[in-house]
Amino acid sequence: MMKNVHLAPEADEDDLYSGYNDYNPTFDTEDLENDPAFQQAVKTSHGRRPPFTAKVPGTSSSRTLATGYGSKTTLSSSIGRPVTAAVQDGVARPMTAVQAAGYTKASSRGAVFDPLGQARGPAPPLETKNEDSPEGKIKQLEKKVNELVEESSIAHSCGDLKLALEKAKDAGRKERALVRQREQTMSPANINLDLTYTVLFNLASQYSANEMYAEALNTYQVIVKNKMFVNGGMLKVNMANIYLKQRNYSKAIKFYRMALDQIASVHKEMRIKIMQNIGIAFIKTGQYTDAISSFEHIMSTSPNLKAGFNLILCYFATGDRDQMKKAFQKLIAVPLDIDDDDKYISQGDDAHTNLLIEAIKNDSLRQMERERKATAEKYIMTAAKLIAPAIETSFAVGYDWCVDVVKTSQYVELANDLEINKAITYLRQKDFNQAVETLKMFEKKDSRVKSAAATNLSFLYFLENEVTQASTYSDLAVNTDRYNPAALTNKGNTIFVNGDYEKAAEFYKEALRNDSSCTEALYNIGLTLKKLNRLDEALDSFLKLHAILRNSAQVLFQIASIYELMEDPNQAIEWLMQLISVVPTDSHALAKLGELYDNEGDKSQAFQYYFESYRYFPSNIEVIEWLGAYYIDTQFCEKAIHYFERAALIQPTQVKWQLMVASCYRRSGNYQKALDTYKMIHRKFPDNAECLRFLVRLCTDMGLKETQEYATKLKRVEKLKEIREQRIKSGRDGSARTRRDGSASGDASYLDPLGPQAERPKTALRKKVDEDEFADEDLGDDLLPE
Repeated sequence: MMKNVHLAPEADEDDLYSGYNDYNPTFDTEDLENDPAFQQAVKTSHGRRPPFTAKVPGTSSSRTLATGYGSKTTLSSSIGRPVTAAVQDGVARPMTAVQAAGYTKASSRGAVFDPLGQARGPAPPLETKNEDSPEGKIKQLEKKVNELVEESSIAHSCGDLKLALEKAKDAGRKERALVRQREQTMSPANINLDLTYTVLFNLASQYSANEMYAEALNTYQVIVKNKMFVNGGMLKVNMANIYLKQRNYSKAIKFYRMALDQIASVHKEMRIKIMQNIGIAFIKTGQYTDAISSFEHIMSTSPNLKAGFNLILCYFATGDRDQMKKAFQKLIAVPLDIDDDDKYISQGDDAHTNLLIEAIKNDSLRQMERERKATAEKYIMTAAKLIAPAIETSFAVGYDWCVDVVKTSQYVELANDLEINKAITYLRQKDFNQAVETLKMFEKKDSRVKSAAATNLSFLYFLENEVTQASTYSDLAVNTDRYNPAALTNKGNTIFVNGDYEKAAEFYKEALRNDSSCTEALYNIGLTLKKLNRLDEALDSFLKLHAILRNSAQVLFQIASIYELMEDPNQAIEWLMQLISVVPTDSHALAKLGELYDNEGDKSQAFQYYFESYRYFPSNIEVIEWLGAYYIDTQFCEKAIHYFERAALIQPTQVKWQLMVASCYRRSGNYQKALDTYKMIHRKFPDNAECLRFLVRLCTDMGLKETQEYATKLKRVEKLKEIREQRIKSGRDGSARTRRDGSASGDASYLDPLGPQAERPKTALRKKVDEDEFADEDLGDDLLPE
């Protein structure tokens, strides 16, 4: 650092203005009063002689004249006074003899005239500032405070609220130290109020962002109470916002009004926003009349969409039909201040104009206009759906009024959308015929509306399982607008139902190409690939959809199902666990988890999830059967009785559940209860051989007289059973001979009357119950062998 410091030279250099204070002592008038010779001369006649008169050069005094060769002669005045700038005794007389001019040193004879000091060389470098001085320390501290405020703001904009608050606190501490140091070294008038205001305001903002509302309010209060801050009163708006977040609506209204009183009328936009907040606070407190006053003032002064929509809400809450209509008309009349779409359509062949239109077609201003228009349409559509059932006797008449009002406004295109919403409202009311009639009105409208109506009609017919009509309207929707992803998805659905999975997948893929966010098409692609047994591709589709819809129960279940088909039970269990974290009361998912754990041999976990499934849905026969069999396996037959009785209530015509109840009584040693149960079963199902066998066995063991009666009935039932089996066998043999003779060669495609349900696999415990319950042999043993 010291290498850049240059010391001033010690030797004196020639001074341009030196020598001007040197003069002949003869002309010194300062000590004339003390000069005895001068005083004596004044008193004599010599001092009263007239002064010398000027004489022509060459008469009385000689002057040094310069010749053509540069020689010089001394010039003198008439009284012997040297001429200005003349050289006398080797010293040049200065151009003035005034000491106040700053001429201090005599110059040598023949000095060069250099007024700018160019002959002296470069000037010495500036001396370094002393940062240890009080002023330097204050400036450094002030700079550090500004840097901390900037860092706090940047951290807040990046979302790091905790760091932003720490920086703001640090800035506050350093700013207070700065104020104390200023008070010690300078006058209080030199305190930087702008910096203090900035630090406090930033600190309060960071407190509010971190939801530390009490600290934020205290900080804002410090600013507001300090009269030295000119615009501190405007921060009462921020305080009111905090009270609004705390749901302290009365204080919020109070501070909003205090801020409104301190804001000048020239700040019109700010005053309108505060009035809007006051109206919202009144809505929160249920004071709709006061809220209406605020919003009516806004709509009469500076109408905007939010105020108009809130005004409709207030009138809807009060039930004023006429005012609802007027407020809706005011909302429709709010100017959007955006350009027409025709501005962005090329009108000629001018290359420069077309290039300009192409450049502004999707710029930031155009995007802002689209967002504003979309927001306006959303408010109008929502308001129409809200007030339509309330302004007239029926919602259909109310919708018609809203449509008529919209058709006469700048939102003509919304009229068709309102009609489609009318049809959707019919759907929600389960009035499908009215919905279809409303949608069919759009078949002759423009392409966009026709495509939307046809898409909804296709969806309706698909829900009603009228696939042909659904296919017809889906074709109409696709032909009208080939880029409509919903229409393409509906068309794919109709093909999917018909079993053409490859073609359905093509339509789903086209829908995704037109709109990559069409989650319905992506889900259906996964189902189609699953049907085609392309499990890896199906899994990829569902995983992509899971990245979009993180908490979709359907997607999670499909992923688990695919992992089960891929024989990866661990992954299937993991995804099912995620599923029940989203929908913990889904009995089917819980039962599936129990089934997977049962297949893995973990009976305790399987019982836990089967029991949870039964608790949420106690009518699932498969779950009831598994739980009953589990208790029988664990030798808790008394507990199994409850589940089999539940199954008997659900399926009263199935004798096996009642037989299982009686079996549980017999296993637990309650033979009398078992005998009563078997007798009850015999009265309901007199031809059931199983029941008669157990009655014969129990009556024999208990020594009852009914033994012979039940034995006779058992023989009759068994004989009838043999006769029935012989008839069935003879019928089958006859059919076989007929087929061999060729009389029924056209019936080769025989269909199993049970259908695909006959091949449905069963769980191990369920299969064990079925096999052992109907065993005809060893009656002395338990129904379920070890």
